[in-house]
Amino acid sequence: MNLVVIGAQWGDEGKGKIVDYLAGESDAVVRFSGGANAGHTIVAGGERFALHLIPSGILYKDKVVILGSCMVIDPKALFEEIAMLESKGVSVSGRVFISDRAHIVLPQYIKTDKEQDAKRKLPIGTTGRGIGITFSKKSERSGVRIADLDWNEMLEELTEEDRVFLLSYKNRLRDMAVNITSYLSRKKNARILFEGAQGALLDLDCGTYPYVSSGISSAAGASAGGGLGPRALDKVLGVFKAYSTRVGAGPFPTEFKENQESEDSLCSYIRETGREYGVTTGRPRRCGYLDLVALRHACRANSIDSLVMTHLDVYDELPEIKACVSYDINGETTEDFPASIPALNAAQANLKTFPGWKKDISGASSFENLPREAKDYIKFIEEYCETPVGVISIGPDRKQTFLREKIWS
Repeated sequence: MNLVVIGAQWGDEGKGKIVDYLAGESDAVVRFSGGANAGHTIVAGGERFALHLIPSGILYKDKVVILGSCMVIDPKALFEEIAMLESKGVSVSGRVFISDRAHIVLPQYIKTDKEQDAKRKLPIGTTGRGIGITFSKKSERSGVRIADLDWNEMLEELTEEDRVFLLSYKNRLRDMAVNITSYLSRKKNARILFEGAQGALLDLDCGTYPYVSSGISSAAGASAGGGLGPRALDKVLGVFKAYSTRVGAGPFPTEFKENQESEDSLCSYIRETGREYGVTTGRPRRCGYLDLVALRHACRANSIDSLVMTHLDVYDELPEIKACVSYDINGETTEDFPASIPALNAAQANLKTFPGWKKDISGASSFENLPREAKDYIKFIEEYCETPVGVISIGPDRKQTFLREKIWS
């Protein structure tokens, strides 16, 4: 069975934890998109792991992980991450593979990335990791793949700095290279977990362009980056927070307003309680109400079979919570998520209020254990998005997760 896990918002939804949780019953984990601009935090056995490139399933000692074809890989960041894992007692030898079609992030790309974003009239707010430049080189057909490490004519076209950089990692990268299509074709009866990066609303085509990532972060990317045809994908899970966050520039219709004391206070509470700071950059995340218009758009655009709700426990102390059910845009009300940036910037969120539960739910072990108010909130989300919530996370630890349906079936 091939199971896909994507973010259903603007990233940072908790995909890393969910992939780690589901990986226990998988045979292999494939990260199909993104690069070192992504950040996944996993808490296992009381220890916190921050991963950027290596798939979350690496913490299980018997699992194989693969960096897929649509990833862009910074060798320096990759081997620093491997060293970090080894220092914490996680052996990765013989368990980490890289698609030979994945592209490589070079030092010059990182420099260009930072310079280019600084010169924009409307900065995107990139992480400065060279991701966008690498994808640009890929589309220009002047990038360098893992498979190209022995192609001397191509390497001679690079700057001296980039060539020396590549040569210093050449042997280690080559030893990890794999033909991902052939590799997975021999695992037809296995359970393969496909892990996305960022979120559906940051997808280059389905998201809030141009305030998006340069890669594919929609469910379709699991096919392209995983080396499989689309009909081989069996199920898509979409991870979302009980509220919304966003990093960097771009429209955010439900963002808490800084000039309103009540919402500014709520933003601070959510940010601190939910630990809403970027794993990669440390930047504080922008916070807002759950945007059901955007979430339903993500469900529809990605054929999400089941939703995974995270951070529900962050709302434990609030007397009431709110969610956006429609937008007012230039005098018209809509429940559709527009492509236009001016329309999204003008959108005023229409909010529905729900009573809070004022109870600690971090120890709940099933949906039935949740307070009635929490269950009602979840049921409304399911009805609005026409998609069931099959997994619920009520804390950062692996154990603070429960299923409402069978996932691997």
